Amino acid sequence: MTVAPPEKILKDLADLWATTGKQGAGEAAEGVLRACTMTLIVITEHSDNPVGLGETIAALMPEHPARMIVIRLTGAGERSIAESVRAQCWMPFGQRRQICCEQVEIACADASLGDVPGVVLPLEVSDLPVILWCRDARLLGMAEFPALAAMAHRVVVDSGALADAPAAVRRLASEAAGGMSLGDLAWTRLTRWRQTIEQLFEDPRQAARLKGDARITVCDAGAVTTRALYMGAWMADALASIGAGAAVTIRTSARETFVELACGDFDARLERRDGHLTVTVDGLAHCVLLPMPDDYTLLREELGIVRGDPVFESALASAARFAYATD
Repeated sequence: MTVAPPEKILKDLADLWATTGKQGAGEAAEGVLRACTMTLIVITEHSDNPVGLGETIAALMPEHPARMIVIRLTGAGERSIAESVRAQCWMPFGQRRQICCEQVEIACADASLGDVPGVVLPLEVSDLPVILWCRDARLLGMAEFPALAAMAHRVVVDSGALADAPAAVRRLASEAAGGMSLGDLAWTRLTRWRQTIEQLFEDPRQAARLKGDARITVCDAGAVTTRALYMGAWMADALASIGAGAAVTIRTSARETFVELACGDFDARLERRDGHLTVTVDGLAHCVLLPMPDDYTLLREELGIVRGDPVFESALASAARFAYATD
């Protein structure tokens, strides 16, 4: 077994900064600025496209500079951990001074996951938030996941990659109830939808029409997904907060992606069509742009939430209760 001691990695980082500083001390340069606002740990499969992940990290760093620790799971095999360090640098427009962050790359066999906290914990930057981005969906079902999650103040997952949405939501709700601070990119993908729905009721006259029992219908490309569960639960909770009851139906007989709300004489439908969100209220329709968010867009939003998201936590708990009725 080869395990890189954290002391060696920290020494490699110190040597990296010494080298980077010399490279930035040329006559035309103005030095190197070391930037860090958090520790960002990424766990991913070895087969995950390194170019795509590298582009996402590079785009995030100017807004959320961090000590990056990328852990790549190499799958079955003997217990082993190997590491390397490098700098992630950029130069703001109009300046001659580079801004740099540290990046530690760790290759880890599945059998060595239990050794990872001992290596990573000493590498976390003290007194700054620690975020764990779990890109590997299968990790959620592994025995080592709770210990890995405990390394961070907040854990970001993507439940949309899991096949059994009701079970995934219940599992995440159980982890949250146990004290884990969670973010879910499946929920983050709904931000524009939720904002549009909230805007519908900024007019008090529209909100006043939501009385009595409402009917919510959610369809996500004909499948029961975590996004559908989140949307239905969030809308039902929002209506309950103003005294309106709601029955939620997840529709699987259609391939569209839409949300419908009917309450008394009020009727609204939001539907995704060709990169647009079509909003129809009382028969009148208008469209807004709705591009598919990439990892950078989703993580940019999630990294702005360091300690917790009470709206998501409430929706997660409600979605878990609702999920039992969908099995």
